[in-house]
Amino acid sequence: MSIRRKNALSISVFLFYNKYKAGILFQIEYNLDFVFLLQILKMKAFLHHYRFFFGGLIVFSIITISLFYSALKPAKTLPIYNPADVNPELVDSTIQYKSKYHTIADFSFVNQNGKTITQKDYDGKIYVANFFFTTCGSICPKMTTNLEDVQKAILNNPKVLLLSHTVFPETDSVPVLKRYAIKHHVNDSKWNLVTGDKKAIYSMARKSYLAVKLGKPEELYDMVHTENFVLVDQKRRVRGFYDGTNKEDVQRLIEDIAFLSEQ
Repeated sequence: MSIRRKNALSISVFLFYNKYKAGILFQIEYNLDFVFLLQILKMKAFLHHYRFFFGGLIVFSIITISLFYSALKPAKTLPIYNPADVNPELVDSTIQYKSKYHTIADFSFVNQNGKTITQKDYDGKIYVANFFFTTCGSICPKMTTNLEDVQKAILNNPKVLLLSHTVFPETDSVPVLKRYAIKHHVNDSKWNLVTGDKKAIYSMARKSYLAVKLGKPEELYDMVHTENFVLVDQKRRVRGFYDGTNKEDVQRLIEDIAFLSEQ
């Protein structure tokens, strides 16, 4: 056999082998694709058949995880403040030792309309108390503006009131308080600005609300008001102190009022 015929035969055998091999590979790939497609169809049929079961399982898992998260998340609480828990500068020395059962004492003052306001007007109510004077040019304007925001937030909440005490009753008379109330959009049904006996106001500020510093030592019952807003609950207990000049703290106060309202 000539070399040329041998080479031609070898090429033919080689080509035939490669075609045969390619055919086998194509057949294998075709079979794998078919098997894969068949598995997908089976899985789809399986999921369709058990769709309600898996749907219920997903819903059950979501509910379970939510409940588990709620159980682990600490419930919101508000502390109950007593004189011993507060900065001594804000508390009368006669009660600084008291560590429990502190409540707001009875009181009687006169508001911006000349009406006598007593603890009975606040019985069973949540309220915010603070101390100010009408001619104050430092922190009072900002505090009063922020209390206006609190008033807006509680306007439709019958459980909540506001109570502002002047620390200068000798100058903040009823007519003066009335002008101040009009200027700052005070709603008479929600917010009382009160004046009265200075000794009584002093006693409430330092023995009940724990919120006012002493003034000049040589002046009896002199007080320096602070920026504190004091949150009082339905049982006459102090539940929080807030910086009345700070918007974020005032927002926290509004949230805490809503929390107490739900209790």
